[in-house]
Amino acid sequence: MPHIIVKLWAGKTEAQKKKLTEELTKTAMSVIGYSAGSFSVAIEDFEPKDWKEKVFIPDILNQQDKLYKKPEYSINDL
Repeated sequence: MPHIIVKLWAGKTEAQKKKLTEELTKTAMSVIGYSAGSFSVAIEDFEPKDWKEKVFIPDILNQQDKLYKKPEYSINDL
């Protein structure tokens, strides 16, 4: 069963998070064919000052082999 984790800078509204969850689920359903009930979605908020250490280094820099879309910024931009 697909589980989608989204990591964001803190500050998005609950309405934005709910809409993002709906759209991600809808798109994933159309691409991989599971029903809506098969999906779970988690959203984790991070303060901008923590992004480098808690997200960029462990999830992006150290796991590039798992990335299907790389960011257009670098560690020097953080």
